Amino acid sequence: MSNGAYSAIRPIDLGKLNRCLASLPAKDLSLIAPHLRTVPLERGAMLHDAGDELEHVYFPHSGMVCRVAVMRNGATVETVTVGRAGILGFTAGFGSRRATSRAVVQIPGEAARIAASQFQLAMRESTAIRDLIVGYNDLMLAQIQQLVACNALHYLEARLSRWLLHTQDCVDGDVIPLTQESLGQMLGVRRTTLTVVARLLQSAGMIRYRRGLIHIINRAKLEENACECYGVIRQHTDRLFSGLPLRTGPSAA
Repeated sequence: MSNGAYSAIRPIDLGKLNRCLASLPAKDLSLIAPHLRTVPLERGAMLHDAGDELEHVYFPHSGMVCRVAVMRNGATVETVTVGRAGILGFTAGFGSRRATSRAVVQIPGEAARIAASQFQLAMRESTAIRDLIVGYNDLMLAQIQQLVACNALHYLEARLSRWLLHTQDCVDGDVIPLTQESLGQMLGVRRTTLTVVARLLQSAGMIRYRRGLIHIINRAKLEENACECYGVIRQHTDRLFSGLPLRTGPSAA
């Protein structure tokens, strides 16, 4: 997709479109469609930092953006991941002017972007958009709550399996372009520790890691190895889009 008005990308198969946009009725989508622009999500790009003014709202079509908490020593840990079933900066619709966390592109892709002020106007005019944002806000709260419990109660091997499954859903494929160093930062563990656990998954035939690429070899085994948190978050996501045909494969999230 090239940069330009949203109308230029409208013919895309809904299976590849951001699910939040695809879920809106045509008359409600028309309130924001003329103001959407397609932008690249480049690996490592910081879309906003904690405390920044929210200037744009992003609807990823592909790739993955992580919201991370940053400590004084520079250490980071993932709080929420946003893929094509998500929205970044959606609190601008409620009138929130400041970002509460850093948003960094972990896996490159593309997104539809709209000015926060324009999105807020559309949200005021459309019950469907308001309902979507309220539902998505509930989903984010549920995801954050589940991840807090996951990080406190579950072993790293199960957490890594859960994270890989969720990321596979975001990228809609079996290959995840991510280094172990980046993955360790997201999970809040040292690279050496992550390497040991990743080797266990590789030895069990679940994944293959090579040159910054993680290949999902056996998703069924990975699901068995993951903690319950993946299924819980997946159910919350599917519930938000219950009016849409849900896929059974990776692209459902």
